[in-house]
Amino acid sequence: MKKAASLQKARPFFVRRCDERRVLSMEMSFFATAAKGVEEVLADEIRSLGIADLSIEKGGVRFSGDLGVCYRANLWLRTAQRILMPVAEFPCDSPQILYEGVRSIPWTRYLTPEMTLAVTCNLRDSAMTHSGFVALKTKDAIVDSMRDSHGHRPNVDTVEPDLLVNVHLVRNSCTVSLDTSGTGLDKRGYRLETKEAPLRETLAAAIIHLSGWDGASNLVDPMCGSGTIPIEAALKASCRPPGLVRSGFGFQRWPGYDASLWGSIVREAREKALSELPEVVVGSDASSGAIRNARRNAERAGIAQFVTFGNRDIEEVSPPPPPGIVLCNPPYGVRLGEEETLKPLYRKIGDMLKRRFNGYTAYILTGNAALASCVGLRASRRIVLFNGPIECRLLRYELY
Repeated sequence: MKKAASLQKARPFFVRRCDERRVLSMEMSFFATAAKGVEEVLADEIRSLGIADLSIEKGGVRFSGDLGVCYRANLWLRTAQRILMPVAEFPCDSPQILYEGVRSIPWTRYLTPEMTLAVTCNLRDSAMTHSGFVALKTKDAIVDSMRDSHGHRPNVDTVEPDLLVNVHLVRNSCTVSLDTSGTGLDKRGYRLETKEAPLRETLAAAIIHLSGWDGASNLVDPMCGSGTIPIEAALKASCRPPGLVRSGFGFQRWPGYDASLWGSIVREAREKALSELPEVVVGSDASSGAIRNARRNAERAGIAQFVTFGNRDIEEVSPPPPPGIVLCNPPYGVRLGEEETLKPLYRKIGDMLKRRFNGYTAYILTGNAALASCVGLRASRRIVLFNGPIECRLLRYELY
């Protein structure tokens, strides 16, 4: 009786028949995932797309809309990691309930036997404790359902699947979603050249947003590495969507993908792009190899004309006249013994800001409070962000 009651509560979010005309105005539910601390920034971005029906939750933002909204969100959102489309939700506290709940979803509407499939799982505080087992049981339910419908089943491809299914199992509540993005949205397609431990593009975009920079003043990154912050800044200031140079998105492999609608959205985005910026974006680094990589990345991003890169040490940085924003993501010293060796670098950063950036506002992202104290300036604001698993602070300094 318990199992039957649980399955009766299974709630489909969206059902669409792939062999019918697309109903572009049909409302669907979506969940845009974000790094911890970035949810409010992501909500601002979603509102800027004209989407008012949203709710901020831990780990992301829930919103609704039609297929066009889904396509635009994938193309334009700078701080979202993925856009998930929930298709069912049900109570789940056993492998059998999971299997039957997943199998009850009409998979023929989202999948064909010729497509490939993969399953990911986020799991906590539930009766089932092994994410790999949950993913495997979900996959079994999907392929068994497809075999019953078509006589044969889709294959699994964990590297580049046509359909990526996400299972979110928290406190014995299971949400099954389709990943409309495919590859994570931080993979813009321009950054093939990187230094060690590069800053993720989505976090760089969040830092720029939190700084308040909108392209109406100068922006300088004196330790730009592979150029992520200057490139993301130039993309934003020139009104270019971050997904414009990607090789593709997950939804483009699905049955019912509307190529005409997607084409019109991309054309609209290209028409909005600016041909010049009112102020300058500058990136510099002490490594000549990093600067070479940054220039190549900027060319792939289509904004090389908007960013000036230079090979120079932070003591030699000569910024354009204020006003402006300086953004910096120095190393955090996460390995044993690195903290002491990095203290002189942080002192140099403080000296550089005090002597060369009068009239600017500075932001430093660091995951090490002891190193931050070596800057020698009082922060006027501290924002908690996470760079992967590392808890960081985005420190704001007013440089009068």
